[in-house]
Amino acid sequence: MPSFLSKITFPRIKSLYGRIFATFWLTLLLVLIAVLAAQHSDPRQQRSLPDAVKAKYTELAEDISQDLTRKHGSLQSKLKKIQKKQPERAPRKLYFTGLEGEMLFNGHHGSSRVLKNFTSVADNPEAPMQRLYGRWMLAGPFVVSDGDEQALMYVGKLWREAPPFYVQILDRPFQLLLVTMVVSTPFLLWLAWAVSRPARRLQQAAERVAEGRFELDPSLEQGPQEFRQAGASFNQMVTALNQMVSGQQRLLSDISHELRSPLTRLRMANALAIRKQGESADLARIDTEAERMEQMIADLLSLSRMQLNSHAERDVFSLDDLWLTLMEDAEFEASQCDKRFSYQPLPNANIEGNGPLLCSALENVVRNAIKYANRQINVMFAVEGRSLFVEVSDDGDGVPPEMLEDIFRPFYRVSTARDRISGGTGLGLAITDSAMRQHNGRAEALLNEKGGLTIRLIFSLVTHS
Repeated sequence: MPSFLSKITFPRIKSLYGRIFATFWLTLLLVLIAVLAAQHSDPRQQRSLPDAVKAKYTELAEDISQDLTRKHGSLQSKLKKIQKKQPERAPRKLYFTGLEGEMLFNGHHGSSRVLKNFTSVADNPEAPMQRLYGRWMLAGPFVVSDGDEQALMYVGKLWREAPPFYVQILDRPFQLLLVTMVVSTPFLLWLAWAVSRPARRLQQAAERVAEGRFELDPSLEQGPQEFRQAGASFNQMVTALNQMVSGQQRLLSDISHELRSPLTRLRMANALAIRKQGESADLARIDTEAERMEQMIADLLSLSRMQLNSHAERDVFSLDDLWLTLMEDAEFEASQCDKRFSYQPLPNANIEGNGPLLCSALENVVRNAIKYANRQINVMFAVEGRSLFVEVSDDGDGVPPEMLEDIFRPFYRVSTARDRISGGTGLGLAITDSAMRQHNGRAEALLNEKGGLTIRLIFSLVTHS
């Protein structure tokens, strides 16, 4: 923002409406003043004779009057002789009229409408005037006398100067429009800056909320009154979102925690029953379901904790620092299951967000692929612009096409090879989807050419400054 514009302030106009209105009329006022000032100094407009020129022509009139007193004849004949003696191409011409303004002779301008026009409006010897007509500057009137009679003298001087710049502008509408735009540009720039600055702050705050960062921004409550009110409402909304998210996650955490107590008592009672009655299929089934429920509660607690802190604990990570260890561990885990895990080198890029949640998002997908793959798991990374694409593919049995969008729902299970026999809780991909949404990304599921499942994760990268 230019420094001279930043100094332009309207301390008493706090509303955006008032600033726009005041800037509009101030611009029109300045343009009008400039046009009137240009017209006032236009030599083609009739104006008072400068003192120096007035004194010079007054002295000339006195010299002519003294010359007239020395000559014989009527005043009109003596003036005619003076006028005839003037060279045709002289840079200065003298013209004479009666006291009532009637032309005495025809001369260089004697019969022209220009001279008649000037003498009709400039007829007061006490206040001589001047005006430019074409190439001639006419001035007068001045009184000349032979002692008996009086007449009025007008002086025409050849104007050799170029028209002033502002006069040229007034004669050309396009240039006048251009100057008007130049004059109004600083005020319009200030107005655009005053409007766009709080709008950009509001936009950036909205983008942070879209990325899952519910942060209060005191700067939103600065600037024009309308934007201050919008900023205050926005901060109130962010506060309400923080309270709502925190309340929901605490409620989920409390419920999950409270469920553990009866579940622990259930497992203890089942263990006592097995000790007293011995092993049985029914008791084993109870223990298996209780164990699965305990794992489900643990996943719910983990999900609630990550979601609760996702917008508060954020940092910038390189992809190597974030996921390289995860890739190496997954490669080892797959080899223990007699499966082949391959991955591309991680791109040299940075990502911003909650580290544990970002790791959990990819880890759940990778472990899901290892669990359901037959022989092969492949992870691909690609950077396009400011987006990072991660694709995790396996060669398992996949899922029905109509269920691809449902597998990210919590507790959703597919009645194929990916079913309860695996012992999962149905929360892994739900945690991934939640993490992606909180980081302004998205997760997609599709079938690959091997018939297995491919999970595509799309992240937003941090640009290098």
